[in-house]
Order: sequence, then C-alpha cells, then structure tokens
Amino acid sequence: MLAARPGTDRVALLTCEDLSVPGWRHYVAAAGTSVAVIGGREVAVEEITGVVTCLPNVSELDLLHIVPSDREYVAAEMSAFLLSWLSALGCPVVNRPSPTCLSGPYWRPEQWARLASEVGLHVQPLHRRVALALSATPAVTQSVTVTVIGERCLGPADTATLAGARRLARAADVELLTVRVSGPEPGATFLGADPWPDLTSEETADALMEYLEANAVSRGTR
Repeated sequence: MLAARPGTDRVALLTCEDLSVPGWRHYVAAAGTSVAVIGGREVAVEEITGVVTCLPNVSELDLLHIVPSDREYVAAEMSAFLLSWLSALGCPVVNRPSPTCLSGPYWRPEQWARLASEVGLHVQPLHRRVALALSATPAVTQSVTVTVIGERCLGPADTATLAGARRLARAADVELLTVRVSGPEPGATFLGADPWPDLTSEETADALMEYLEANAVSRGTR
C-alpha cells in the first residue's frame, strides 16, 4: 500500500518472489557492481536511496511459488542472503537487520520492558504463567500507540512519554518503532514495543517518506 500511494512513483516493492528471479549480484569483500531485481527490473544498488524493511525473516508461507519440499531450505537461504545484502547497503535502511531479525531487534517483552525502564519510561512488572486448564481470556488493556520515525514521534501521548519513546528507539538503535503505553495521560505505563508500525496510516506513511527523502538528500543522492 505504501508503494501504491499517489506521488510515490519512486517507491518499489521488493518481495520474496523477486529473490527467485535471475539477475541478482551481491559481492562480499570483492570488487563488483551489486545489482538487485525489484519488480522484474534490474537495479544497481547505487540507485537505491533508502530501504524500509517490513519482514522479520523469510518464512515458508512467503514462498508459495517454491515447491513445498524446498520451502524450508529456501526460506533459510533467503533470510541469510537478505541479512548480508541489507547490512552491506550504503543507503539508509529502516530498520537495519540484526542477527535474529531482518528489521531490527527481535526482542521478548521482558527485553523491551527492561530497556524502557532504563530510558526512564514507567514500566509495570511482567508476569508469565502456564495454565494447566482452559481459563477465561483476560480483558484487553486499554492503550494508545506512539510511532517513532527518526526524531519525530507521532501519537496521542504527553510530551514526556513522546520523549521517552524517542529515547527507547535510540537505545534500541532503530529509526522506526511502535511503542504502546497505557494512555495519553502524563506518567503512562509502558506496555510494549516492536519495530513494525502501521504503515497504512497516512500520517505515518507521510512522515516515513519525509524521513527517507531527507536522509537521501543529506547523502547527496535523489
């Protein structure tokens, strides 16, 4: 949907099917012009001015064009390739891959809560339990969502919470982050975070495009 928005003719969608098309060239510690295949078109990596990674890893469900018996192997190979390719790109990559995730840190709730506490957000204790029998589903906690894009922070939260969300993103070394808190009031409690904001939101999509454009200009490319 982001690539299909009006006025975004410079945005292209790279899918797992593109990875199966001949024409890719990726050089590791060797001279050569690296080339990607995006939407059936060969693109030199120097032409790419920014990347938004929305996929944590390649799964078998992403590979319906591959014969079933090969999907597990191909998924692992594609994930490994993308980790190397994304890490080598010189343009802005939102978010840079980690060893366990192609789009930033793949952390458990406890890891996010610990980091949130370290950057000054109010965090409630986390509890895990295993039920031996079926039990009633707990009520959904009311929350609001804050989205961090670079130094911008979008969402119905107070100034201190927005600043805390920016600090959390910097501490996690990501440019794009969703942070959930208990409400818009001051002193709201941190409930969770992940690097996959809702890019169907017009406000979020506009801010993301502005961030990519600004960083492309700062690198002297268009």
